[in-house]
Amino acid sequence: MTDLGLPENILACLFDLDGVVSRTAEVHAAAWKQAFDAFLRERDGADFRPFTEADYAEYVDGRPRADGVRTFLASRGAGLPPGTPDDPPGAATVHGLARRKNELFLERIRGGGVEAYEGTLRYIEAVRAAGLRTAVVSASANCRDVLRALGAEHLFDARVDGVVAAERGLPGKPHPDTFLAAARDLGVPPGRAAVFEDALAGMDAGRAGRFGYVVGVDRAGRSDALYAHGADRVVTDLAELTGGPREPGGR
Repeated sequence: MTDLGLPENILACLFDLDGVVSRTAEVHAAAWKQAFDAFLRERDGADFRPFTEADYAEYVDGRPRADGVRTFLASRGAGLPPGTPDDPPGAATVHGLARRKNELFLERIRGGGVEAYEGTLRYIEAVRAAGLRTAVVSASANCRDVLRALGAEHLFDARVDGVVAAERGLPGKPHPDTFLAAARDLGVPPGRAAVFEDALAGMDAGRAGRFGYVVGVDRAGRSDALYAHGADRVVTDLAELTGGPREPGGR
């Protein structure tokens, strides 16, 4: 399947949302920084060590919100009681901090809208025209709203997001379970499905699930890390896979 840049045996493509389909990874990172910096400032005072882009890539990107909170706080020797998903935003619990981050994310989305990576949309259209099945696999509970805002919901035969994962009791990335569920929903074995991810946790999930091909989408200059975490190929824009025009301006 050289015109799509994929091995001939691939029957389905599984796409991450944030940073692959939609230009929302930066919005997530900014919302996490605002939420975590407020927590750290309250804990450590004015000389606190701020949340960084490296922290986002290592501990948060691609993970379910509560897992991201736990993983990052552990990296700073901190912790919070788990609480429950019904905790109010900003409560002194894992779920309260996670809900505060989501509140900030939604404020930013409503204020600035949502944009897609046009190179990705063109690639998905080419994939579907070639007869391959498609799914979106995202840790985000806002996945459907983002797809609707982009007018892209029709491009996917299946959706496994934060809402679906909670309903089915699926652990999030770096575990492969959400990608494996998407492949099952499409009726395709993992070895005949390709994964498209920009997050290191997503790379780990693709490798752990023994998928037929894993494409790393490098939006942040970390090609070496994507390869180290399991990518078979790394591109800066999915248009590179078909030889088409790249996204103007990049990320």
